[in-house]
Amino acid sequence: MLEALRVVRAYEKKAEHGWVCEEAAPLRRAARLLAGQGLVETANRETRAELSAWEGRPVRCAVRLAAAGHDLLAYDCSRPDPVASQPGPGEGLVELAPSQMAALRVFLALTDRLRSRPAPGLAEQVRGAVYDRGVSRWRLHLTQQQMESVAYGFWLHRLTGSAAEANRFDRDYGVVYAPQAQTTENCAAW
Repeated sequence: MLEALRVVRAYEKKAEHGWVCEEAAPLRRAARLLAGQGLVETANRETRAELSAWEGRPVRCAVRLAAAGHDLLAYDCSRPDPVASQPGPGEGLVELAPSQMAALRVFLALTDRLRSRPAPGLAEQVRGAVYDRGVSRWRLHLTQQQMESVAYGFWLHRLTGSAAEANRFDRDYGVVYAPQAQTTENCAAW
C-alpha cells in the first residue's frame, strides 16, 4: 500500500495537471484499493474528459493523493528506521515494556507543567524508539542523565498509580529515584 502511494506521489509530481493518468492495470487495481481507504481521489467523468483533452488521448483512470494519503506518507517518513541504531557516546541500550513506555510518555507530555523537567534529549529518544515485537519491548539509547530522568518519571507514576514500571526499571538497570528530604528552618513551628 505504501509503495503504491509512493508511486502515485512520484507520478503526481511529474504531471503538469496534478493527476496521475495511467492505463496500466496494476495501478488501476491499486487505485481502487487506495480509494476505498480514502488515500487517493479518483477523477470523476468530467475531470477525466478534461484530462483526455489535456493528454490528447482517452483517460479512463486518473488518481491523485487525497489528504489522508499525503499524511500517511509524511507519517511514514517520520517513523524511525526499524534497523536498530547504534548508541551514541555515553548512551546505553534500554528496553522498556509497553506499560513503561506509556508511563514515560505521560511524564514527557507534562514537561511544560513540571518543575523538574525531563533530561535534555529524552523526548527525542522516546520519539525515535523502535518497538521490537520479538521481545515486546521498546528499544532506545539513553545517557545516564536520561536514565535518571526516566527513573524520576517512574517514581511520579509509582506515587500516582503503579509501582511495577519503576520496580522493573530498577531491577533491569539499577536506577531508582530516591527523593531527598527538604528541610526548612520553620519546621518546628508546624
